[in-house]
Amino acid sequence: MTFKQLVNSVVDKIIDFSLNYRMQKLLQPFTEFLYNLYERYLYRQIIKGPIPQHIAIIPDGNRRWARKRGLDPKEGHRHGYEKLKEVLSVLYDLGVKVVTIYAMSHENCLFRSEEEKENLFNLVRKGLEELMSEGIIDRYKVRVRIIGKLELVRKDVIELAKKVEQLSAKYSNKVLNIALCYGGRQEIVEAIKSIVRDALQGKIKVEDISEELVSKYVSTSHLGELAEPDLVIRTSGEMRISNFLLWQIAYSELFFCDVYWPDFRKIDLYRAIRSYQSRERRFGR
Repeated sequence: MTFKQLVNSVVDKIIDFSLNYRMQKLLQPFTEFLYNLYERYLYRQIIKGPIPQHIAIIPDGNRRWARKRGLDPKEGHRHGYEKLKEVLSVLYDLGVKVVTIYAMSHENCLFRSEEEKENLFNLVRKGLEELMSEGIIDRYKVRVRIIGKLELVRKDVIELAKKVEQLSAKYSNKVLNIALCYGGRQEIVEAIKSIVRDALQGKIKVEDISEELVSKYVSTSHLGELAEPDLVIRTSGEMRISNFLLWQIAYSELFFCDVYWPDFRKIDLYRAIRSYQSRERRFGR
């Protein structure tokens, strides 16, 4: 650890201690000032360095956040959705070009209760509607893409998703990928099936199969050189990937954050980017 990293670590710990629930009661008049000061301090640090061009997010911990507060899990998902809108704006303002959100996993769509799936699909629908009605697509010139096993998605959500994709197709400045009923293993299996079909039809030769070719068959192929995330952020303290973008994140930098997604703050995002900037990316070399 460098001296600068040591100083950052000490400052982070002091801030976290000062901002926790017990200390907020004692330092209430100063807490907001302290947070804003620290946020500006982090911003000045990261804005000088390279900003990741593709950030993927696993927004975990919505249900646990709700249970901790004695709320219905639906409230956790609702607050998580509002947090997502907030974070997207910050990311695009920072200059991030591609954001990929793990909205619902393949396992979510297979094994969660019908009531919970219905609630999640309603939130996805609300999000798609607000992308259009609130001018987010036009403001940031965002192209929206939905990836995943869409046959598991509610029909009305799929129809709306297609409408949003068509509406945003004219833009290429920024991209929002929404992973819906998505699984990394399932994606790779589908890519293999497509490659085999094309090989049997004589469109490709076995000798043509390479990493570059496979990358053309996965769901992020539309991103070209930005198909692989620079940084993957997961909240809630869990340190696993959970079947997310398994092909694409071979050399991505990973950042695991202890807070539940609804509590994710700008300082948590800035810390993730600062951590990314401090690493030497070797891509396995």
